[in-house]
Amino acid sequence: MALTGLDIYKLLPKTNCKECGYPTCLAFAMKLAAKQAELAACPYVSEEAKAKLAAAAAPPIRLVTIGRGERKVEVGNETVLFRHDKTFFHPPGLMVRLKDTEPMGMIEKRAREVADYSVEYVGLELRFDGLAVENASGEASAFASAVERVKETGLPLILISSDPGAMEAALAKCDGTTPLIYAADEENWEAMSELAKRHRAPLAVWASGLEPLVELVEKVRGAGLEDLVLDPGCRGFNDCVVTFTHIRRLALQKNFRPLGFPLIAFPGERTNSPEEEALLAGQHIAKYAGFVVMDNFDPALAYPLLTLRKNIYTDPREPIQVTPGIYEFGKPAPDSPLLITTNFSITYFSVANEVEGSGIPSWLLVADSEGLSVLTGWAAGKFDADKIAKTVKTTGIEEKVTHRKLTIPGAVAVLSGELEDELPGWEISVGPREAVDIPAYLKIWKP
Repeated sequence: MALTGLDIYKLLPKTNCKECGYPTCLAFAMKLAAKQAELAACPYVSEEAKAKLAAAAAPPIRLVTIGRGERKVEVGNETVLFRHDKTFFHPPGLMVRLKDTEPMGMIEKRAREVADYSVEYVGLELRFDGLAVENASGEASAFASAVERVKETGLPLILISSDPGAMEAALAKCDGTTPLIYAADEENWEAMSELAKRHRAPLAVWASGLEPLVELVEKVRGAGLEDLVLDPGCRGFNDCVVTFTHIRRLALQKNFRPLGFPLIAFPGERTNSPEEEALLAGQHIAKYAGFVVMDNFDPALAYPLLTLRKNIYTDPREPIQVTPGIYEFGKPAPDSPLLITTNFSITYFSVANEVEGSGIPSWLLVADSEGLSVLTGWAAGKFDADKIAKTVKTTGIEEKVTHRKLTIPGAVAVLSGELEDELPGWEISVGPREAVDIPAYLKIWKP
């Protein structure tokens, strides 16, 4: 049974030293009980207490890793049901399934297409994470050959087969990697568990329904395995959102350890088109898959899924930011236009894309608004006259331009008078409210 906050408090040093980041040991204990803090944050807890608190301090959903190196995928270790409660930590791995019944050339082509795909979003490179290879042929040799070819991409792998013999042949081709074995079921769990232990690979556990799944998980854990991924057998929109949410609640709110593992989803198995599959994949990203295995890969559908995942798994307490400073577009001259905006990534890239697209060489100052947009930064006092003036004075832009004309966003036109007081000798111009109107504004700008 999970320890309560008071149970945990009794085992803490009770010094109220605040070094853990909380005002009292009791406050820290309550956060531990809620799975919102790590025991390691307390520098004075005794070894005896550490042993007793191990279960209370452990994340309610186990962290599972597949692959190695820079492209490895880590899922799980989540502590909240809703992102706004704190944050989500490990985005689900987006994988593409290949079948060993396809021609080998087609398998290699599709694998390389997934491996090479990337798209830039607010300055970040977004990519799919790995590949799943299915033993659709039922032949161990065909499965092993497909895995061997796909492994050359360097992407993390999920191996799909219910036949322990075929799985063993495929695992023999996976030296130097850590694939996910899918899946142990009521018939093969002992053999699959043995393979997972021998190859030190995580194991997916499949059963239709929660009660059979819990029973099977307990058997597999009893065999000595803890790096598990769960498949409760649901495939449709409604049954998946209900079942996945129920599992997440039991793991987080009830600390029900048999369900405290990442989930795997296959949105293509109950949908009728690539577009419908992408819709269900989006649901799984939000609620609450650890791995999403797609049957179709289309860049036009991949991009919205990747951006959705990035937005959901961005810490709401730490907005995506760009580095403050001076940005140049089109080799600006000393008499080129000078604009200013905030360092919130979406704001910056909206402005930067329009400035660059205008074809007019320009300077863009980016102020440190702590990642807030223009209006939000102004309302919070992070993008005010003092901040803008400080940016002008400290970035060295005064040495780069011969004019003294600064364009501020139209949404904060109210700052123009204050800025002229803060920046004597500067003329403050009010630019467009919307980034899309910047090219037209630059065409009529004069130093």
